[in-house]
Amino acid sequence: MPQTFLTKVQRQRAWRLKNRGLSQREIARELGCTLEQIRVHKRRGPEPGTRRAAWTPRPGRLTAEDRERILVGLGRGDSMSAIARELGRAPSTVTREVKANGGVKGYGARRAHSRAERATRRPKPCKLDAGPLLDQVTAWLLELWSPEEIAGRLRDQFPDDPMMHVSHETIYQSLFVQGRGELRRELARCLRSGRTQRRPQGRSKKVGQLQDMVNISERPQEVDDRAVPGHWEGDLILGKGGKSSVGTLVERSTRFVLLLHLPDGRSPALVASAMSKAIKTLPKELARSVTWDQGKEMAMHRTFTVKTGVPVYFCDPHSPWQRGSNENTNGLLRQYLPKGTDLSVHSAADLRRIQRSLNGRPRETLGWKNPEEKLTELIALTG
Repeated sequence: MPQTFLTKVQRQRAWRLKNRGLSQREIARELGCTLEQIRVHKRRGPEPGTRRAAWTPRPGRLTAEDRERILVGLGRGDSMSAIARELGRAPSTVTREVKANGGVKGYGARRAHSRAERATRRPKPCKLDAGPLLDQVTAWLLELWSPEEIAGRLRDQFPDDPMMHVSHETIYQSLFVQGRGELRRELARCLRSGRTQRRPQGRSKKVGQLQDMVNISERPQEVDDRAVPGHWEGDLILGKGGKSSVGTLVERSTRFVLLLHLPDGRSPALVASAMSKAIKTLPKELARSVTWDQGKEMAMHRTFTVKTGVPVYFCDPHSPWQRGSNENTNGLLRQYLPKGTDLSVHSAADLRRIQRSLNGRPRETLGWKNPEEKLTELIALTG
């Protein structure tokens, strides 16, 4: 013979639901019992007192009472917005709650609350616990790749293996979240910024007017759309106290990097000479123009152009976004040549090694290919 009584908790809940306007059939469905059990319970009269739920969501989350009010609203045929106004919640909160728990016709407050409790308490395993994915992510972090570069390259290299995919946010959390040891704490120092929080950026250089400058507005249209290779952006990064420097040239369509060794300083003559030497190593089709800011190190730009045949265009003052590829690359370069260090200790061989590493890093803008691969493709096409 089937059981006809309800537990104390069920009886208390049944009366709360009845007071909210639910029918006996709806109460039975919500409690997971038979209609006969509800009828027997009703004849016995209300259960005195109430009992606090064993689990209470943290502030801001839906409570058991909230979910009961959602169930009542759905039973009345109220819209999500109307239910949300009654609860003092956003309509999207109610919509997600109902959708995740059976929809309008199948929603159950008790079942939804139990599901929320299980989701809160269950362990959440991380994809970077162990295995080949962890090994690959660790190897690329040691190569100074960013989490975004790693995540994109994994999808490109393992398109049909979801177990080798991981989001950049998961990598960051594994590096920074206290108590999580999937990735060694030391690997956090491999990130570009070397820190876990952002800080305000933007310091403009005070520069004087250069002679015979050609403004960026006069640059050919083919440079802007990056359709034609061979157009470069350049700048200097400075060491401790501004006493040492390294020059950077970045090709706009492939993001290929050339580093200029400046062991004797950054005078205009030395910078022009280093640039000329670097540009002359390129095929003619890959040496069309250079865009620089209005730094005094480019005072001999005319000499450079005469030697190489490559025109120099100058950005507007305080407009680093006009050399966006170069600015981004300089940020990557700071992983190898940190701010506040003496850059003169790095030999030409050191810079060549860093240059190879930069050109081997995948870039999102290149479909997660690396600059060296893209440059090789262009050389093969022009050849």
